[in-house]
Amino acid sequence: MKSDQTFLILGGAGLVGAQIVRVIAREMEPQKIVVASLYRGEVREFLHDIRKEFPHIEFVGAWGDVFLRDEFSLEKRRRLLQSRPRREMLYDDLYGPLDAAASRSALAQLIYQHKPDVIVDSINTATAISYQDVVTLSQQTHHLLEQMRQGIDHEDYEAIYNLSRQLDQSISVLLISQSVPQLIRHVQIVHKAMCDVGTRLYLKIGTTGTGGMGLNIPYTHSEDKPSAKLMSKTAVAFAHTGLLFLMARTPNGPLVKELKPAAMIGYRQVNYQTIKVRGRPQFRYQSLHQPLNGKLVLRQEDSQFERLDKLQMAGVDTGENGFFARGEFEAITHINQMESVTPEEIAQQTVLEIKGSNTGYDVIAGIDSSIINPSYRAGVLRQTALEQLARIEQETNSHSVALGQLGPPELSKLLYEAHLLKLNYQTLTNVINTPASELAETLYQFILDQEILRTQITSIGLPILAPDGQSLLRGPRINIPESIFHEVELTPESLDSWARKGWVDLRPTNWREWQDRFQRMRRTQHLLHTRGSSSVTMKTYLYDTIEIGSIVAWLFNNDEQGYRIK
Repeated sequence: MKSDQTFLILGGAGLVGAQIVRVIAREMEPQKIVVASLYRGEVREFLHDIRKEFPHIEFVGAWGDVFLRDEFSLEKRRRLLQSRPRREMLYDDLYGPLDAAASRSALAQLIYQHKPDVIVDSINTATAISYQDVVTLSQQTHHLLEQMRQGIDHEDYEAIYNLSRQLDQSISVLLISQSVPQLIRHVQIVHKAMCDVGTRLYLKIGTTGTGGMGLNIPYTHSEDKPSAKLMSKTAVAFAHTGLLFLMARTPNGPLVKELKPAAMIGYRQVNYQTIKVRGRPQFRYQSLHQPLNGKLVLRQEDSQFERLDKLQMAGVDTGENGFFARGEFEAITHINQMESVTPEEIAQQTVLEIKGSNTGYDVIAGIDSSIINPSYRAGVLRQTALEQLARIEQETNSHSVALGQLGPPELSKLLYEAHLLKLNYQTLTNVINTPASELAETLYQFILDQEILRTQITSIGLPILAPDGQSLLRGPRINIPESIFHEVELTPESLDSWARKGWVDLRPTNWREWQDRFQRMRRTQHLLHTRGSSSVTMKTYLYDTIEIGSIVAWLFNNDEQGYRIK
């Protein structure tokens, strides 16, 4: 196997990312390291230093918000949310088609451009997503809705008009600030891009969200305790782990690992400096005396106070976690509090995992070793259940095929189509040897004669497309296409798409496709009687008879790439 040549370090100019870059440069002999972080200044400053340390390595800098589309990556999210057209674009990136969103994504473009062998993601994804503060947004939206109801009750049309504009912005911002859809779309995009360019390994530096502490954590990021933001951060952090677990079990993708530091990470430097919030300096203001008489204004204009000078303090720079004063640092790192781990230790374990060592810290491997896997006993009992179901079907003259509750709709469609072939032709060979047009007419007449089977299919939301493609047999609802509307436009292209996805399709073209499938299944059987266990693979269909569940499972395994690898 060739050695890794190109590394992409997301968050590479941050506290942990910078140390990962150094250790990779020192121990891995890469040709190129791409350092990507949010701010241009921190990337340029870091590259200035690292190029002097390792002059033989090509370092490339990239900056911007990788959670946004490429054209927005250098803009503040708060400003984007103030524009209605841009909110619509953000909504489309989040809820629209994946391929289109990936083609616009700043992160995907970074991966496509550099085609990294290894990606180390040290961005604090959970914080970036969860700290959009859906709780506060929900409270604000609910308050506006209450005001709107009051305006309607009192027929205050001017108030209703003004509130409707505020409510429009509040609801649209709330929709695109939801954590779970953002996280899912982020994982989908990065996985698609890595598969497209052939990335070997994706290693995430994750977070527990609470520095290893529990629900009793006494620390937040200045909000009150208990912190809804902090709990959201932990929820997103472990939802991310769950999605990475799925990514690691997806065929033809990269290796996936995650390291989760469970302590405060520190520190970058000890310094006396101006205190900044979101990159802007804070100031000291002259105090004003205020009597307590009725209402308390929480936020007043800075201009109402005499500005003295910049707020400065000695403290510890802990990178993305913030700048802590001595008392804060002493408390949070105290034994039995959050305590701490150094970025150098995290970087060293990261590089060991990249090299293939089993450090014992890979969370994905830990989950793999802890879950309960399929058992021999369940396999034996499966056959007993199948035999019992077949006996009941025969005794009751019924069809136990699909209810439509186990998706996708294509599953039910394929099962019923295979069932029709089984009832009429029994074996793969008989189907292969029958002209497709004859299959279509025979099965159409059969379904018209079999009222119980026909109405069973149409009643669960599967329409039956006639052989001529000009009419449907249907029930009260149709599952495909999925739409929020009661009516949709029908075109020849959409008809073909919907029939493939979730209609029982009796057209000859569909039966020719089934014949092609059966021919491929037959070709896998020629070694069954001449070889031992090596002749049975995922590509092997073991029967000549049509066993509907086994048929569809074969299709999912071999045509849809929908199989488990662990």
